[in-house]
Amino acid sequence: MIRQTLAAPVLAAAENEHRTFSLVLFALFVAVTLYITVWASRQTRTAADYYAGGRSFSAMQNGLAIGGDYMSAASFLGIAGMFALSGYDGFLYSIGFLVAWLVALLLIAELLRNSGRFTMADVLAFRMRQRPVRAAAGISTIVVSIFYLLAQMVGAGSLVTLLLGSQSEATKIWTIVIVGALMIFYVTVGGMKGTTWVQIVKAVLLMTGAFIMTVWVLSKYGFNLSSLLGDAAAKSGKGDAFLQPGLRYGATDMWSKLDLLSLGLALVLGTAGLPHILIRFYTVPNSRAARTSVNWAIGIIGAFYLMTLVIGFGAAALVGGKAIAAQDKGGNTAAPQLAETLGGGAGSTGGAVFLAIIAAVAFATILAVVAGLTLASSSSFSHDIFANVLRRGNATERDEVKMAKIAALVIGAVAIVLSIFARGMNVAFLVALAFAIAASANLPTLLFSLFWKRFNTVGAVAGIYGGLISALGVVLLSPICWGGKSSTLPAGNPTALFSDTVVAMIPLQNPGLISIPVGFLCAYLGTVLSKERTDDKFAELEVRALTGTGAH
Repeated sequence: MIRQTLAAPVLAAAENEHRTFSLVLFALFVAVTLYITVWASRQTRTAADYYAGGRSFSAMQNGLAIGGDYMSAASFLGIAGMFALSGYDGFLYSIGFLVAWLVALLLIAELLRNSGRFTMADVLAFRMRQRPVRAAAGISTIVVSIFYLLAQMVGAGSLVTLLLGSQSEATKIWTIVIVGALMIFYVTVGGMKGTTWVQIVKAVLLMTGAFIMTVWVLSKYGFNLSSLLGDAAAKSGKGDAFLQPGLRYGATDMWSKLDLLSLGLALVLGTAGLPHILIRFYTVPNSRAARTSVNWAIGIIGAFYLMTLVIGFGAAALVGGKAIAAQDKGGNTAAPQLAETLGGGAGSTGGAVFLAIIAAVAFATILAVVAGLTLASSSSFSHDIFANVLRRGNATERDEVKMAKIAALVIGAVAIVLSIFARGMNVAFLVALAFAIAASANLPTLLFSLFWKRFNTVGAVAGIYGGLISALGVVLLSPICWGGKSSTLPAGNPTALFSDTVVAMIPLQNPGLISIPVGFLCAYLGTVLSKERTDDKFAELEVRALTGTGAH
C-alpha cells in the first residue's frame, strides 16, 4: 500500500512530462506551418497568386498537395476508427474514396483546368448567364466546404483530448476554436501558395507516419495479414462477424442495403464535385500537368488507404474495440491509441513519444485540410458572389482578395460553431455527407456543362439548388438528426444532432441515393423546359476544354 502511495506521484509526474513533450511537438509543427504561411504571403501579390498559387506548382508537387488535401482527418482518424469498430464495413469508405479518383481523372481534371480560371463556377458561367449560375455555385461550394470542415475540426477535438488524457468536452471545444483560428490565419495570410506548401509537407509527414505504423503492426504478426485479421476479430468482441459485411450496414435489412448503395454512390461520385479538390487543378501551368498530378495523387492515396487497413485492424487487435470506444465513441482516436500501444502503452516513455508524433502528424493533417477548404469556400464567395454577382464584374483584384479574407473569417466562425455541436460524430461519416452533397449539387451541372450542348442557365441553377436542397432535406429527416430506435436502427443513434429518441422519417443515413438522382433530374428538367440555347458557346467551350486554347 505504501509502495502504491509512493508510486502514484511518480506516475503522475511522468504523465505530465509526456504531455509536456506532446504539446511542445504540437507547437513545433504549428510553428513550422505558420512560418511557411508567412513566407508564402511575401510571394502573394496578385489574385492569381492568392487563388491559384500563381499556377507555379509542378505535377508532382500538386499531386502531393492533392493527396494532402484528400488524406484528411476522415482518412487517417475516421477510416481507421471504422476498421477498428466495424471491421469489414470499413472497406466501403477506403475503396469508395479511392475509386472516386477515376471519375475525377477521366471526366473532370483536364477539361476543368482548360476551361476555368479560379473556381468551379468559371466553367459553368462560361456559356451561361453569369449572375444566377455563379450565385448558385458559390452557395453550393460554401455548404459542401462547411460540412467537410466539421469533420476535420471534430477530429481535432478528439485528438487533443486523447493527447491530454482528458474526457472533458471543454477541451474539445477549445481545440475546435484554436484549429478554427489557425485555419483562418493560413488562408488570410498565405493564400493558395501557403496552403499548398503546408499540404505538401503534411502529405510527406502523414505517409511517413502511416508507413512506420503499418510496418510496426505487421512485424508483430510476422508480416502475416491473416494472423492480424484473426486477432482483430478475436479482440473486437464480435467474433467472425467482424470480418463479414453487416456490422455497420446490415446484410439482411432492405434499408441498410439501400444505405450501403447510397454511401457508395456518394463516395464514388463526390470527389469530382468537391470544391477544394477542383481548385487544385488551377494551380498547375497546363492541362497535362493537371492530368499528371491526378496520377500522382492516385498512387499516393492508394498506398495510404492500404495502410489504413492495417492500422485499423491493428488498433482492433492491439488496443481493443472497448478501449477505443471508451476514449471516443466515434472511433476517431483508434490510430493515435494504436501508436501509444506500439510505443509501449499508456504511461511509458515510448508510448508517449510515438503518440505525440502521430498525433502531431494528424493535427498537421487537419490544419492543412481545413485551410484548403476555407480557401475554396472564401475564394468562391469573393470571386463568384462578390465580384460577379454583387459587383457585376466591376470589382478590382485587390477588392476580391480583401473580400476573400473577410469571407474566410466568417466561414471559419460558422464552422467553429457547427463543429462544437457535431463533436460526438465519426469524422469519416461526416465527410461522406459532404461527398453526397457535392455529388448531388456540383457534379450534375459540371458534367452537363462540359458534355451536353443543350444545357443552359435554368438547368444549371435547377441542378445545383435541387441537388443541394434535396441532400440537406434528407439529412434533416434522417437518423443523423433523429436517432430513435427503429427496425432499421435497432441500437438507435446516440450521437443524433437533435434527439436520440425521436424516430427519423427517412431511414437513410446518407442522402446520396435520393439526392444525386434528384440533382441530375432537376438539371435535365430545367434545361428541357427552358427555351434558352447556348450552342455557339458550347462549341467554343468544347474547343477550349479539349485543346487548352485560351486557357489561363
